[in-house]
Amino acid sequence: MNNMFKTGDSLIPVIIQDDKSLKVLMLGYMNREAYEKSIKDGVVTFFSRSKKRLWTKGETSGNFLSIRSCQADCDNDTILIRAEPAGPVCHTGSVSCFQGEDFEGFIGRLGDIIRKRHIEMPSDSYTTKLFGEGEERISKKIGEEAAEVIIEAIKGDKKRLVYETADLIYHLLVLLEYYGLSLGDAEKELFARHEK
Repeated sequence: MNNMFKTGDSLIPVIIQDDKSLKVLMLGYMNREAYEKSIKDGVVTFFSRSKKRLWTKGETSGNFLSIRSCQADCDNDTILIRAEPAGPVCHTGSVSCFQGEDFEGFIGRLGDIIRKRHIEMPSDSYTTKLFGEGEERISKKIGEEAAEVIIEAIKGDKKRLVYETADLIYHLLVLLEYYGLSLGDAEKELFARHEK
């Protein structure tokens, strides 16, 4: 990707995406030196246009972005980095510099909520109850919900099909989180199959 930088001071936009939730976290810029440092160190370093210098994301806050993958777009003029954030990415303290369901998609947000429930385990939460009952109960719920999806599909009841599909997706997200996984991991597998 070094050939993306036409001159030493060329700046390329870089989109940072959470490797697990697939949420877009921020946009920054890299010159060749920032890109090479990022790849060498394994953490994102930008060229700060306001500071006029290299700036490693997290150098002050400790909220580094560990690089998991890096790719150029089809025009070879933008970089997408999938990263694991060590904490909130936005200077406001938010997870992402971009807020709102429309941008990140509600399934990604739901995955974040389930992950938070898994960490905090609030006593009044159905999700907490599922985590407490373990993988066998969660797996049985997925089987039950999958059967309901099949029944509603055969009956042709579109409204109930959507309802049961939502239940199935929720329980699947709970099981993935139970094992420290996410839909992002399934997406990687699907992408790898598509590339073959």
